[in-house]
Order: sequence, then C-alpha cells, then structure tokens
Amino acid sequence: MTFSMNIPQEHEQMLRNAWGPDLERAALEAIVIEGYRTNKLSAAEVGTLLGIKDRWAVNQWLADHKVPLSYSLINLESDRRTLDRLLGPTA
Repeated sequence: MTFSMNIPQEHEQMLRNAWGPDLERAALEAIVIEGYRTNKLSAAEVGTLLGIKDRWAVNQWLADHKVPLSYSLINLESDRRTLDRLLGPTA
C-alpha cells in the first residue's frame, strides 16, 4: 500500500519532532487507533494493518497506546451465554 500526503517541509519537520522520524508508521498507527476507537476497525483488523499476528499482542499494543478495549454489554452477554453453554449455567 502506498499513501502519501503533501505537507510543507517546515511542517514535516515539526511533525517529525513531535512523532519521531518514522512519520509513515506514526500516521498509520494514528489512523488505526482512531479506526478502532470509533468501531470502524476490529481488533483483528488492527492486528492485520500493524502486522501483529497474536490477538493478545494486539490487546497489549492497544493498552500500550492507552486505547480502551471495545467490549460492550452485548459482547459480555454473548460471552456469558457461550460460557453457560460450555460450562453450564452459573447462578
């Protein structure tokens, strides 16, 4: 994938000072974080885009970047039903 942005050179340096020398990676990570935060990207898609193969490593990457996991009441209820089905009802 190729993605480019036209930024004046003086602004590019400002961004490199703020985000580090690898602006391409910083931009990708920012887009991925926003996509996950707004439910436009799943955790699996985050992993794919960042080249992280392990689900737990994706969760750790999100935590390291202060991104809360997207886990709703609907997810909790679904997980509880699955556990009840597998382990039997719990109280």
